[in-house]
Amino acid sequence: MIAPLRSKKIIVTRENAGGKIFSKKISQYGGIPIEVPLLRIDCDDRDENRRIMKQLDHFDWFIFTSANGVEYFLKLANKHQISHEILNAKNIAVVGEKTNQKLKKYGYSADFVPTVYDANTLSKEFLAKFQNPGEILLIRGNLSRDVLPSELKKANLSFTSLYVYKTTINFKSKNLLNEILQREFDFITFTSPSTIDAYFELSGYLVDKPCVCIGTTTENKAREKGFSTILTPKVFTVDAMIDIIIDYINKKEHI
Repeated sequence: MIAPLRSKKIIVTRENAGGKIFSKKISQYGGIPIEVPLLRIDCDDRDENRRIMKQLDHFDWFIFTSANGVEYFLKLANKHQISHEILNAKNIAVVGEKTNQKLKKYGYSADFVPTVYDANTLSKEFLAKFQNPGEILLIRGNLSRDVLPSELKKANLSFTSLYVYKTTINFKSKNLLNEILQREFDFITFTSPSTIDAYFELSGYLVDKPCVCIGTTTENKAREKGFSTILTPKVFTVDAMIDIIIDYINKKEHI
């Protein structure tokens, strides 16, 4: 039986932890992952976090904008000796199912998940359903988009941003990236606009290969940067990215 990904070589630009998970899935479907982590993610324990972490009882809703937000919020809670049980006392909204799965890994579950996994839909559907949500804690990273804060301000809702992780360019991958771009490969994948920005910061080389994006925001960035063949799944997950690669291969090879 022929494997669905047919030994296609797929560049994975996601940061180390997420990249390894993505690569494992690619291998399971018969592809050859090439890991080049263009970003690094670290816990962000800025001074204002200490004040906010001491006031968690003040908030009615926690909104997580990524799975990393869940992971690093819990790391901060550990650092500040705050029980994870605080999540049981809160209403929780998440940007998508992967973020909810991360919560479930620790024994919790979201009260609200949007129908489309992006910040635009989250803000629209959350505000339509909860006109008076009370105090909101927006748990995010330093490069998170301003969509949610902007919409919450427009709705005159009270919220506080807690930055629990910081994303920076992984300059250690520069030589590896440029070396790999000179080899044969079939697809390059991006799971955020930040990975595309990092790609051009580290290489500046526009490749004529299919670019696979996790969602429309990343797709828009890829289009802005000049990629011509862009594949974006309707469901914004890495599993759906693999599905759309398989569909593309099948159509190209008339299977």
